[in-house]
Amino acid sequence: MRFYLFRTPKPKRFSYKPRYYDPEKERRERRKAELGLRSELSHKENLRLRMDKTWKKHDMDSKRNLVAKVIYYSFYAFLIFGSIYVIFFTNFVDKLLLLFGFGSR
Repeated sequence: MRFYLFRTPKPKRFSYKPRYYDPEKERRERRKAELGLRSELSHKENLRLRMDKTWKKHDMDSKRNLVAKVIYYSFYAFLIFGSIYVIFFTNFVDKLLLLFGFGSR
C-alpha cells in the first residue's frame, strides 16, 4: 500500500457492459445491410407488418378473382340468353333452313 501526501488516487471505475449474442438478430442485420434496408422497427413489429401485408395481398387477390368470376359468368349468361333469343324469338332458324334448302318459302 502506498502512502500519498498531497493527492490521493481516485478509485478505478468499474465499467461492465453486459453483452448478449443473438445469432438470428446478427443474421437479420447482415441481410438488411446486404439489401440496403434500414429499419428501426423491432422484430415483432416487422413480423406484424409482413403478416398484414400478406393478408391484404390475399384479400386483394380474392377480390380480383371475384371480379373475374362475375365478368366470366356475365359473358356466358349473355351468350346463352342471346342464343335463346335469336333461336326462339327471331326468324333466324327459318332463314337458316331456307339457306340450306330444307325449308319452304
